[in-house]
Amino acid sequence: MLVTLGFLMVAVFMFLILTKRATPVVGLTLVPVAFGLLAGAGLGIGDMITDGIKSLAPTAALLFFAIIFFGIMIDVGLFDPLVKLILRMVRDDPMRLVVGTAVLAMVVSLDGDGSTTFIIVTSALLPLYLKLGVSPVVLTVIAGLSNATMNIIPWGGPTVRAASALGLSPSDVFVPMVPSLIVGLIMVLGFAIHLGIMERRRIGTLVLTSERILEKVGKGGSSSTGSAGTGGSNDPEDDGGDTGRFIDGLAPGRDTLRPKLLWFNAALTTILLVVLVMDILPIPVLFMIASSIALAVNFPAVKDQGEAIARHSSSIVSVVAMVLAAAVLTGVFQGTGMVEAMAEWLLQVIPDAMGPHLAVITGVLSIPLTFFMTNDAFYFGVLPVLSETAAQYGIEPVEMARASITGQAVHMQSPLVPAILLLVTLAGVSLADHHKKVLWRAGLISITMLVVGVGLGQIPF
Repeated sequence: MLVTLGFLMVAVFMFLILTKRATPVVGLTLVPVAFGLLAGAGLGIGDMITDGIKSLAPTAALLFFAIIFFGIMIDVGLFDPLVKLILRMVRDDPMRLVVGTAVLAMVVSLDGDGSTTFIIVTSALLPLYLKLGVSPVVLTVIAGLSNATMNIIPWGGPTVRAASALGLSPSDVFVPMVPSLIVGLIMVLGFAIHLGIMERRRIGTLVLTSERILEKVGKGGSSSTGSAGTGGSNDPEDDGGDTGRFIDGLAPGRDTLRPKLLWFNAALTTILLVVLVMDILPIPVLFMIASSIALAVNFPAVKDQGEAIARHSSSIVSVVAMVLAAAVLTGVFQGTGMVEAMAEWLLQVIPDAMGPHLAVITGVLSIPLTFFMTNDAFYFGVLPVLSETAAQYGIEPVEMARASITGQAVHMQSPLVPAILLLVTLAGVSLADHHKKVLWRAGLISITMLVVGVGLGQIPF
């Protein structure tokens, strides 16, 4: 019964989200509660949800203060020079912009933190997407795919979890999968080029120079009026989002600019990122301290500090609400035992004849399972059971671990991943629109990485 309820809960949630019959917050809250009660949780569902909230509370705090910090940096003009530089480099070419998004996201993803990657990429490049009339959905798709593919690096999370769960060295799991990673990144660049060319054709040839685009945005105009072809209309799959806030936020003459504090803000941001990578303090604590310093220095008056926070309140409320709502789903999933029941059921339905192919089966299963459950639940709950079964057929644990990390391209698009919620919120894109364009591409990348691993003998067939 738990298996049936688990799959039904996932199906109902995805249906409501993809058909836009409910917002992620509503879907993540009401659907698990309803199915949790059907599973017999009773009043105990409160403790389950509380446990889920406790586990995600640090993430909610991180996103809360990260949005404030980088929102302030946008307001005061820290990223203005970078925006102008990138605009000159892309030469008003949507295709160059999209490819640049992929490269920047890949490089920044080396720090192993998806939230930081999405904050930096969105802060730097979203204004350019809006000025050139390129759909923000393209940004979320390419940034999401770039970060997701890079997520198998040893310090990114899943590789360490897989190694820890099976008592292996992370390097033994990761190093042989480098060719698969390279192929995955090449595919991301291919998708970026294709989407960039499609956007170039949709928008037409831009006739505004970089300086005139910035000037027009400064006057409150839209860059779409400076393009031929379709007139720079938004992608039909894009909701548009709160684009005005971002355009006004980059207007050259805005009141929030602090040119005299440019070097201070640059130093503060650099120190924050360096300390973040050094892992000296918990990330939420770092952003709380950095946000407070940024507010106090850039906006000494209490009234101005309140207004600075209020300017970004819509993003804060949206993303933190989704994180806390995701805690309901994870809490019910684990508290009712649905995760364990679904994993055991999968093992039972696998025919004995498929035993020698368990490594490949694990790679395929990692795609949907890591989308619908946390990495912890999969790698510490499901993978050890699969690996123990595979050992009976002569499949080494390290081979199972390599197969298990190939599904990360899809996992990182899950609504249970706070970073992806942050990305779509900052870009003003609905999760449904993001999923419509990203899921099949992510699935193709995961399958290809698995095939490459099998072809090179790192994963037994």
